[in-house]
Amino acid sequence: MTRDEIGAVVRGILGGIAPEVDLAHVRPDADLRDELDIDSMDFLRFVVGLHERLGVDVPEADYPRIRTLDGCTAYLVERARAA
Repeated sequence: MTRDEIGAVVRGILGGIAPEVDLAHVRPDADLRDELDIDSMDFLRFVVGLHERLGVDVPEADYPRIRTLDGCTAYLVERARAA
């Protein structure tokens, strides 16, 4: 998958978790939990969604790397290349 395709998947998952948020206005470097006002369970749903849609396991130690749109996309691109 390309970076843009991965970014679209990430936004799609987040849109299902926080449908009231206009993701087009979320800064790429903003903390997703703060920006989308999601709690730890919603964040876990996000991680599970990444696994279901992309087949990527995100260990808890890597959660800080996926806290922003840019960070998450870069992390997933990196994991895709390593696979």
